[in-house]
Amino acid sequence: MKRKKKFFKRNGGLLLQRELSSSNGNVEKTKVFTSKELEKATDNYNKDRTLGKGGQGTVYKGMLSDGRIVAVKKSEMIDEGRVEQFINELVILSQINHRSVVKLIGCCLETEVPLLVYEFIPNGTLLQLIHDANEDFPLTWEVRLRIATEIAEAVSYLHNKASTPIYHRDIKSSNILLDDKYKAKVSDFGASRSVTLDHTHLTTIVQGTFGYLDPEYFYTHRLTDKSDVYSFGVVVVELLTGLRAVTSTEAQEGRSLSSYFTHTMEENRLVEILDARIEKDASIEQMMAVAHLATRCLDREGKNRPPMKEVAFELEAIRMGQKEVTSSVVRPKQNFEEIEFSTIDLTTSWEISSSSTQICSSIEKASSFDVQPLLLNTK
Repeated sequence: MKRKKKFFKRNGGLLLQRELSSSNGNVEKTKVFTSKELEKATDNYNKDRTLGKGGQGTVYKGMLSDGRIVAVKKSEMIDEGRVEQFINELVILSQINHRSVVKLIGCCLETEVPLLVYEFIPNGTLLQLIHDANEDFPLTWEVRLRIATEIAEAVSYLHNKASTPIYHRDIKSSNILLDDKYKAKVSDFGASRSVTLDHTHLTTIVQGTFGYLDPEYFYTHRLTDKSDVYSFGVVVVELLTGLRAVTSTEAQEGRSLSSYFTHTMEENRLVEILDARIEKDASIEQMMAVAHLATRCLDREGKNRPPMKEVAFELEAIRMGQKEVTSSVVRPKQNFEEIEFSTIDLTTSWEISSSSTQICSSIEKASSFDVQPLLLNTK
């Protein structure tokens, strides 16, 4: 009992109690599991039960006593920063109720490292679906457009309809899970921030994932809802092109996917980089409409990017084939020399900035299926 009390305090129990007292009581709906319950559910955290491993922890597949299949997230670190992220994720997720956001079931604080328990999402990540062959479920244009719309609606909900606006800060294809019907579920809220209505931005430590990180936020540390818009734009480009956020193709030109894409749009060569798997079943008008929308999301200046509410509306309109709406999205072909596509090469930026940047969490070599997150504190 003494050990459990010690772990409860160290794992943020007091911080959670403080958050509970200042919240609307939503967190109380979350089940508090005992350590024995989760040990049994995960077969003592058997390695064979591992679903994934990232910068913030390891996720295990488990089965509760009532037969429900769950995902148990076990944090890797005990330091104060990690504990705050854990409690932050718990409080934020407890207030979210949306079909395209992963559902939090409960937590456990009496173990050596804190634990979160989520609904189990069976079909992996969007990143895996895009980049790994899946003969059982072809990634058609219709599916891609639906998934993009579902993600946009979820992020729009976070920005506009949650109890307080929430900025996710780490929208990327590996944080989009796919359920049994391959519907999108936004996950991993450890880096997210709630924002009071009287604030238009936050000044924070730069946190996000290389390749998806808003360049304006990278340089100014001013976090706004438009930072999520930028990251979402990168995901849309992944869906359009089948390319990774950072790949050898772009590296040869010294550019991230976002700058490579905007440069291609500038030269009116979109067709050359579209994913060959969707050329036969996709409408060129729809692809062009989505590409132009992605370009707007990737604008260097956040003020020029559309809000997620507008993005979700336009994607749904494109998907439904509403000509009166899509005609405003699909702009007439212009001489792209007349349009200034001012892009930032984050590959170069990272190399230049690293000498004067304190890295607060180690950046390991990216695996074959993910791009590592950044946690930067520029002084």
